Amino acid sequence: MNIVFAISEVEDLVKTGGLADVGKALPLALKEAGHNVIIIMPYYLAIANQLEMAPAKLASACSQQTLFTQSQVYHFDVKQLNWNDINVYFIDYPEYFAREGIYSNGYDVYNDNGERFSFFCGAVLNMLQSIGFQPDVIHCHDWHTAMLPFLMSFDHSGYFDDTATVFTIHNAAFQGVHRLESIPFLRHHPSIMSQVHGGYINMLQSGIEFATQITTVSPTYAQELLTNLGSHGLHDRLVARQKDLIGILNGCDYSQWNPEHDHYLPENYSVDTLHAKTASKAALQKLASLPEKQNIPLLGMVCRLTEQKGFGYLLPILNDLMHHQVQIVIVGTGDPEVCMDLDEFAQHHPVKFKFINGFSTKHAHLVEAGADYFLMPSQFEPCGLNQMYSLAYGTIPIVRAVGGLKDTVVDINQDKHGATGFVFDDPTPHALLACIRRALLYYYEYPQDFKQMQIRGMQTRFTWDAAAARYAELYQSVVRKMKEGK
Repeated sequence: MNIVFAISEVEDLVKTGGLADVGKALPLALKEAGHNVIIIMPYYLAIANQLEMAPAKLASACSQQTLFTQSQVYHFDVKQLNWNDINVYFIDYPEYFAREGIYSNGYDVYNDNGERFSFFCGAVLNMLQSIGFQPDVIHCHDWHTAMLPFLMSFDHSGYFDDTATVFTIHNAAFQGVHRLESIPFLRHHPSIMSQVHGGYINMLQSGIEFATQITTVSPTYAQELLTNLGSHGLHDRLVARQKDLIGILNGCDYSQWNPEHDHYLPENYSVDTLHAKTASKAALQKLASLPEKQNIPLLGMVCRLTEQKGFGYLLPILNDLMHHQVQIVIVGTGDPEVCMDLDEFAQHHPVKFKFINGFSTKHAHLVEAGADYFLMPSQFEPCGLNQMYSLAYGTIPIVRAVGGLKDTVVDINQDKHGATGFVFDDPTPHALLACIRRALLYYYEYPQDFKQMQIRGMQTRFTWDAAAARYAELYQSVVRKMKEGK
């Protein structure tokens, strides 16, 4: 099949979060399965700076393109890069994309993001015709590309008459709500008023309405999207499209997250050499200036410091946890108030608690390998990747039963012989505390069972090959339905 990925970030090129992981891994897996995949994304300054070191790799894909609206004329270029045997096309419009940040300047979100990414959607459709690529499916991701199905629905060129759109919601909390006045590219579109409510456009909502098929990143999150809380207010729209909504679990990139080959670790290990994991624990304790004791359970956490990640549950119980024989290491950056609370707590408990304000890949890998337990008490988690990394490293996840966490971690009370972690349901500090205490008791009272749980986790796999096979099946089904419906 001819598949287009329209996406705002791709790992190795530019990344701010988990969306980029999907932007890299899924196209590669689809290509490996024999499909013809291209990626289209904005030509950000960060990418331009990166490719300046290898200008010969970059080519002009076509002549300069022009888009017209009633209020503006856009002249843009299309650059082409062969990346891992996939053609990546960059929409080069410096006024919108040659900026220091992708979505913000580091402090404030760009107030013209609605315009920037609406233009990007229109440019994708324009350039596909110019380069002569006839897609079976255009796969759009999150609000940044949500207006593409809308624009394609009203495209009168005939070029996309046999093209389906698949729209993946990676996180419904981010919806791309913008005033129509701030979007010259859409302001005079003849059908745009159907998408305007109180002067605003909700781009995620438009994607839900116009895409041929809607997907999300785990089966449980698909169910949660049908509720008011889980969909952040868009449940009516999603319930109306329920028959076209499916959850496909993301995969994990085991080429980067594998304790057998991880060069960030002091000593590599596997299921057969699990004892070597102790070297990573000692290294993590040393990094965190904690006593280097192997017989004390160490809880690790690496994440953005946001309310979504469950700090409203964790912060109130930290004092309770200090009554136990335990060590805790948290690595991350984000909400200044959460940072301040964690930093202050660390100063009062230097022997048991360490907060590292910031992020580095080395620290992330060391926590995954060195901790005995990994904390993910999320308010919501569409898929989650760290619990998959943790399982691969023999680090037992402690998670809340939401989204992809529920789909990937099996609690001991659910299946004693197949358990891979500890799971709690209620969104309360008390429920998290009870779950952590269960895990600590298990560590101290059942060391052999604890080791078997580690081994089961390391033998669990969530591959992108499996995800790609599900998506390919879905693409074919959607295209078939489109043709049957004509």
